Amino acid sequence: MLRVYKFFRKYNAGLLILTVLFFSFSSFGQRPSRILDGAKERMKNIPGQQTQPADTTIGFKHRDDLADSITISYRYLDSLRNIRLDSSINDFNIFFSVPANYVTLGNNGSAGYPVIFSPRLKAGWDAGFHAYDTYRFTIENTKFYKTTRPFSQITYLLASGKEQFIGILHTQNIKPNWNFGFEYRLISAPGIFQTQNTGHNNYRLFSTYQGKKKRYAAYFVLNGNKIVASENGGIKNDNLLYAPNRENRVSIPVTLGGDVGNSFNIFSTKIATGNIYKDFTFFLRQSYDVGKRDSIIINDSTKEFLFYPKFRFQHSISYTTYTYRFQDTLTNLDAAKADLAIFKKWYDTSINANFGLNFFVQDKWQVLSNDFSIRQFPETKNPGQFIEAGLRIENLKGTFANGTKNFYNVGVHGEYRNKTKNKKWDAILNGEFYAAGLNAGDYFANASLTRFLNEKFGNIQVGFQNINRSPSYIFEDQSSFNFKNSSVSKKENITVLIAAAENPKFKLWFRNISITNYAYFKNYYQTDQYSSLINITQIQASKKIHFKLLRNKLFLYSDFIVQQTAANSPVRVPLFYTRQRLAFEGVFYKNLNLSTGFDVNYNTPYKANNYSPVMGQFFPQDSTINNLPNVSYFFNFRIKSFIGLVKLENLNTANFAYGFNFTNNNFAAPHYPTPGLIFRLGVRWNFVN
Repeated sequence: MLRVYKFFRKYNAGLLILTVLFFSFSSFGQRPSRILDGAKERMKNIPGQQTQPADTTIGFKHRDDLADSITISYRYLDSLRNIRLDSSINDFNIFFSVPANYVTLGNNGSAGYPVIFSPRLKAGWDAGFHAYDTYRFTIENTKFYKTTRPFSQITYLLASGKEQFIGILHTQNIKPNWNFGFEYRLISAPGIFQTQNTGHNNYRLFSTYQGKKKRYAAYFVLNGNKIVASENGGIKNDNLLYAPNRENRVSIPVTLGGDVGNSFNIFSTKIATGNIYKDFTFFLRQSYDVGKRDSIIINDSTKEFLFYPKFRFQHSISYTTYTYRFQDTLTNLDAAKADLAIFKKWYDTSINANFGLNFFVQDKWQVLSNDFSIRQFPETKNPGQFIEAGLRIENLKGTFANGTKNFYNVGVHGEYRNKTKNKKWDAILNGEFYAAGLNAGDYFANASLTRFLNEKFGNIQVGFQNINRSPSYIFEDQSSFNFKNSSVSKKENITVLIAAAENPKFKLWFRNISITNYAYFKNYYQTDQYSSLINITQIQASKKIHFKLLRNKLFLYSDFIVQQTAANSPVRVPLFYTRQRLAFEGVFYKNLNLSTGFDVNYNTPYKANNYSPVMGQFFPQDSTINNLPNVSYFFNFRIKSFIGLVKLENLNTANFAYGFNFTNNNFAAPHYPTPGLIFRLGVRWNFVN
């Protein structure tokens, strides 16, 4: 009880802010509404793919007979699926910034990678910095909404160590054919250990428009990310974790940054030692259709225009700037000398620090892309069947330590899609080829076939992908992050075979990945390319089990993943990973939706990746990491449009060696312990105006 009292006393300011938010927005919920039930989704995303994120938006459902109903749906760019909002509350991670199957360096906002290995399945230019991808807004994960009434959503999470998460979403149809919205997210975490603070800011403005006669359409996005993360290089001595006088983890010395007393501000994170990644994207797509006109008379004064396209002429333009920077700016001479010793040891780099340390490495990019395409619809009244051909021209400008370089790319792409009217078959065949420029010879080919059997047996899917891609630019000797390495020049070739089955009882997924000329970092700064074939086989099974206990309200959500690859390859994965959620859930007192229970994650011991702070890259190492299962307790509830969230993470770190505390830490990488007990408290509130 004393610990709980200290927690609330420590964060009374944050709770006050939360209370103000509740009351200031309460007027938005005066007109109850409901979400209309949508048709069952028949095309599901393949696990591990990056092309289309899973739905993580939480909705609500209630009704007032005197109020109009609300209908909200969204779709992703280049997707044919309209997705309804989901109201489930049985998984805390859909409200959180880090997926359940991710390995991070311990702090919310720190570098991470998925347990389920997935290579970079994209041809063409790539800068090569992906350790913070899970925290970024992108064009690919932008949701384009359509709603009959203005809709807002606020998410606020508070956790141990002053960690805070804020998410704001608003969208509305200005006119029936014109939607506008914006989204903002803030992640701020001081971290449990020294020099571990993170502060990420993401924003996005989006809009869709369709002409009244449905010939013209436009998609617009402004997207920005600022990733700020301190890097401490791990703790100096693992044994100090178990010392009786080191329960306060800030007292444990770290490798980089030293005890410099970093100040913490939720809205302005400043770092002395760490990575600062920034990007900004302007995107505009316009299209004009030629085809058959039609209309429906609604009443004496209203006519609904219908249009069945035969040809679509489409132009997409995007302009993106990227900045990738590692900096170490210490004024404490002793701390600076300690960092210099690490730079010499890990990176073979000598720097003069007689007056402190002011070291940085930086790459900047500007990318302008113009894409022209023509789409033909063979079957009238079926927009899910089409043939498309296009041309893309990219202009790239890179700024490095040794100067500025200009590049270009010319690529062609095409697609055949046939989603039948009866929704039983969905065939996709698409690809792109870089004919000239920096990435000439790169290509991507994809084929997928999905069959909906019936409501009982669900979907079956098979797929094939082959990607020939240039190694990311960080492997080029011109990059500022390439220390004394020759360029990695051979193209990577990746082949993926996929089979999946999904029905109401279970999900089963199989994937085989074959990679040749795999480019990677073999230590803190040296690059290499693996000439032999790397083969990774992955099998995943998921099932929901209903126990006839506790009034039939006990459920088990089970995920099992098996991965197999050669032990001597640079790709290191655990043989077995599982996530088990045992939840007591149901509806109580008419409006109280409750889900509470335990969430357990476990993977078998394996040689988990190490991490290079300057490069922002994970790399293979030879020490086996053997962790206990991660155990968490959650208590989630929903009352109409309000969702409450409580979670106690890392119960497995309980230690009775010196009294009782939570100091039996797991490890994400060598010398990177994950936190002890974390208490999270949060809300999500939806408003309809």
